[in-house]
Amino acid sequence: ARAMVLDGGVAAWAEAGLPMESGGAVAAIARVTRDVQLDREELVTADTLTAELESGSCVLLDARAPERFRGEIEPIDAMAGHVPGARNRPYGANLDEGRFKSRDVLRNEFENLLAGAGPSAVVHMCGSGVTACHNVLAMDHAGLRGSRLFAPSWSGWIADADRDVAMGGDTPATPAL
Repeated sequence: ARAMVLDGGVAAWAEAGLPMESGGAVAAIARVTRDVQLDREELVTADTLTAELESGSCVLLDARAPERFRGEIEPIDAMAGHVPGARNRPYGANLDEGRFKSRDVLRNEFENLLAGAGPSAVVHMCGSGVTACHNVLAMDHAGLRGSRLFAPSWSGWIADADRDVAMGGDTPATPAL
């Protein structure tokens, strides 16, 4: 089975006048189970991330809001800040009025942010790994395939008290939303 993303969500579907059902019809949908194969090459461990950051062989993009990235607020985790060397690419910067920006715009924004690094050098993270996937999808949508995910993200990074934490930092690489 193929998985798809509804760009703009249910609101965009309804706005386009496409058919919708509610109530009993939705409740009657059968549960479907699928076997999913995880490509471990797309995931990065904390040790690999640390080594790649030290060698300069990766570009770490943090998808959290700028104020969380800078450590000004932290509503979820026990510690604020970001991984030293990370760049901030808030996942919301991928959208324009609730829908993905065009492929060309996203490609231009990511290429400017990566400053010559290829997609395979990119590792994404956020607070817990969820919104980082938005940046993975945005790069794929832009034709920049091959980036990877540090799934433990900030929560996993700070679970080890021996790991360095940075505060402050530059403004986001894309305009604030």
